[in-house]
Order: sequence, then structure tokens, then C-alpha cells
Amino acid sequence: MTARRRRTAASIATLGIAPLALTALSAVPASAHGSMTDPVSRVSACYAEGPESPDSAACKAAVAADGVQALYDWNAVNIANAAGKHKQLIPDGKLCSAGNDKYKGLDLPRADWPSSKLAAGKHTFRYKGTAPHRGSFALYITKDGYDPTKPLKWSDLEAKPFADVTDPKMENGDYVFEGTVPNKSGRHLVYSVWQRSDSPEAFYTCSDVVFGKDTGGSDTAPAPVASAPTEEDIADGADESSVEHNGHGDNDNKTGAEVTAPAAGGQDDAGREEADEAAEEPAANAPEANVDAARPAAAAAGENLAETGGDSTTSYIAIGGATALAIGAAVLFGSVRRKASRR
Repeated sequence: MTARRRRTAASIATLGIAPLALTALSAVPASAHGSMTDPVSRVSACYAEGPESPDSAACKAAVAADGVQALYDWNAVNIANAAGKHKQLIPDGKLCSAGNDKYKGLDLPRADWPSSKLAAGKHTFRYKGTAPHRGSFALYITKDGYDPTKPLKWSDLEAKPFADVTDPKMENGDYVFEGTVPNKSGRHLVYSVWQRSDSPEAFYTCSDVVFGKDTGGSDTAPAPVASAPTEEDIADGADESSVEHNGHGDNDNKTGAEVTAPAAGGQDDAGREEADEAAEEPAANAPEANVDAARPAAAAAGENLAETGGDSTTSYIAIGGATALAIGAAVLFGSVRRKASRR
């Protein structure tokens, strides 16, 4: 069989396998994304005002520091490999951005951030989950004497969360859970940590809140009331978002434009010839697929991933099926080659 024929057979095999690979990738569970909407987070409030031309002075300052993309990516203030090490990974002064320079405008110390009214006692919290997953939410509030004009430090927060919940229910795309708000007065900040249980990834938000009279802003120009983005707002900005929901996407601070494919034409004829040979012959020493070894801890335990449309084995079944079909294709084309060589 000539090199050209071998390359043709290998190309056909590759084309046949490619859709299977894409099918397997598309079955991978979505990465979690979201932001607090009651009380409204800084990034959600600024996104709702409009990334291109926000209304409030604080959100304008955030855009000046970050650019508009940070607001279009309002639901991705995260650390991909947090694994509960929040204080170790996020330095003082960078809590609202989670230490991510992309969102550094959210860390600006100022007393005029759009804010939500809050009162002591029972409160129903809402967190928009644009790509939901199982996990826990912990809400912290600033200590008495908090000064919003100074950079936020871990020591500014109460030592223990006042609300702590695992796998809360979802209503209309929002995680909804109860908490008891401590007695405070004036301007404060609620800091949320959403730690996924099926991944080390965690998400963070800062929500500016006011108890009674706003003592942090100017008497002549009080800070504006924060509004959460509507479903229409979210849909309108979706095309401008660089957040990817298959895999981590923005979780490792990469956008789709930064993910590059291997350059074509990097092999000479000899290299292509060897690649053709390898593509035609089944890998005799290839290890058998071990689905259980690849499965995350939650999957191995038989847990269902929340709100993803399938249980924890879905992606691995798809990948295993694609692998089996790929091997079958390799055997088929190896048979074609052997018959052609006898002619």
C-alpha cells in the first residue's frame, strides 16, 4: 500500500473518530459559575448597570481599572484549584477579586459601591447559578467598625460564617438558602465563598450592604441601590462573555481565544509517514481504559452531579464509547490495509 493510500486511510479514520471525540467532550459536566444576587454582589450590580457605560461612580472606576470584559464575565470570579485554601490563596486587599488581576477593580476601597438593604434576623439569600454544581456556600460579614474606604482584609471579617449550607435547593436558576443575619448598623460587606464538592474550584463575591442609615457614603450623594442582573441582561451579554462552561475555561484565567491548536504542517514527509503507520495499526500495548480510575471522588461514590442532566458517570461512558469505536475503526482500516497489500 502506498504512503498516499495509507495517509488517505488514516485521514478517513481520523475524520470518523473526530465526531466521536467531540461527542465525548460535549458530555463533560459543566463547570460551575455564578454570583450572589441577594444581597447583590459588586460585579453583578456593575454588570446590571451595563458593562459599556455603568451608571455609578464605583462601577465606572471598576471599568477604568479592569475594562469591560471583567463585567461581561461577571459570573467567573474564581480560583480553579482552591480546594478550601481560600485564605492561603487570596491575599489581603484582594478578596473581592479572589486575587485575580482581571477583576482588580472590584477591590477598590470606597464607600459608594451600589448596596443592598439588609436587616438582622432571618434572611433568604439568592445566588445565581449559571452553571450549577454541588457544593457549599459560606457567608461572612464584616466586623463592627468596618471601614469601606480601606482595602478589605481577612481580619475585617467575622471569624465564622453566619450562614453555611451544603447543596441548597434551586429556584428559577438561583440557589436559595436561609441564614440568620447578625445585628449590625451602617455600611458593611457580605463575603461569600462557594466551594464546589465535585471539583477544587471555588467562587467568591463581595456584596455591599447597609443596615439602617448608610453611614459610609456622602450625605449629599448617597451610594446607589444595587440591582441584580435580569435574565434579559444575562442573555444580552452572553455573546460578549469569554466564560466557557465546558471544562474550566476562565477558571484557569484562559479565554477561548487563548486556547490554541497544534500548528499544521509541522512534520516532514518521513514524519507524516511514521504517523500514518501509527494511525493504521492498533496500539498493541495500549492500556485498557480504566473508567473508575479516571472518575472523580464524587463519581466513584456514585453521587449524582447537581443540575447537569446526568449522573457522575455520563462523561466517562461517552468517552469509553468513543474509545471503543475508535479502536474498532483502527481495526477496520488495518484490515483494509492488509487486503490491499495482498493485491
